[in-house]
Amino acid sequence: MTLPSSSAQSAREVVARRLRDLRKGAGLTVVTLASSCGWHHSKTSRIETGRTGPTATDIRLWCRAVGAERDAEDLIAQSLHAESMYSEWRHRTRTGLKALQDSAVAFFQQTELFRVYSSSLVPGLLQTEGYAAAVLSMSAHFRDVPVDDSADAARARVERSQIIHERGRRFVFLIEEAVLRYRIGSPDAMAAQLGYLLTAGALPAVSLGIIPSTASRGQWPRETFHVYDDALVSVELVSAQVRITQPSEIGLYLRAFEQMRRTAVYGAQARALIVSAIDVLESP
Repeated sequence: MTLPSSSAQSAREVVARRLRDLRKGAGLTVVTLASSCGWHHSKTSRIETGRTGPTATDIRLWCRAVGAERDAEDLIAQSLHAESMYSEWRHRTRTGLKALQDSAVAFFQQTELFRVYSSSLVPGLLQTEGYAAAVLSMSAHFRDVPVDDSADAARARVERSQIIHERGRRFVFLIEEAVLRYRIGSPDAMAAQLGYLLTAGALPAVSLGIIPSTASRGQWPRETFHVYDDALVSVELVSAQVRITQPSEIGLYLRAFEQMRRTAVYGAQARALIVSAIDVLESP
C-alpha cells in the first residue's frame, strides 16, 4: 500500500511534470523561465521536482511565460487539490480542538456509509465523553495547542457521534483487540468506554468487528483510516491528516479493510473480548 503522505506528494508531482513539460514545449530553459517570472532559477527547479508547491500566482506567471495561459486555472485547481490532501495538525488545531470536531459535522451528514479501521484507539464515533476527553487532552499537550479546550471538544465529539442513531446510515467499525487493552484516561473512564462498546456494538446500524491478537492474519495492523462512502479516505498520521480521493488508492484501502474484516470476530465473540478486557481492568 502506498504511504499516505506519498499520495499528496504524487499529486504534487503530477502538477510539477505538467509545468516542466510546458516549459520544455515552449523551448525555455530553467533560467529563462525564471527570468520571465521574476524569481531565482532555483525556485523553478524546486517546483519542477515537486519539492515546492507553486502558488496560484506562480502558476499564472509560469503559464504566461510559456504561452499557455488557458491552462492556468486547471493547473491551479490540480495544485490546490494536491496541497489540500496533506493537512498538518498544527494548522488544523490552531483555533482549538472543539472547532476541529465541529468542522466535521456537515461532512458527516452527507455520508451514508462509514468504514473505520483503528489499530490504536476506540473510533471517535464510539467514544464516551471521558475517553474522548483523555484522548483530546493528550493531543492538545502533544501538539501544543494554544488553548486546551479538550473538555469542550470531547462534548462536541460525543454530540457529533449521535449520528449513529440516525436512520439511513451504516457504520462498519474494525478495531484491533489491543485497542481494548490500552489504558486511556482513568480506570473509570476506560471501564465506561468498554461498557459502551457492548451497547454500541448492538445498535442496528453498527457493525463492530474486533481482530483478536491471536488471529492468523492476512494483513498486519495498519495506520488508522476512515473511509467515507467510496469517495474519500482519511488517514491519521502523527504530523498530519491525509485526504485521499484517487479511486485506485481508495480501492487499496477498501481491499485492506475487507481482508482485515475477514480476520475479525463479531457478535458474541466480540463481546467476550470486551468483557475480558473489562475483567482485566477491574482485577486488583
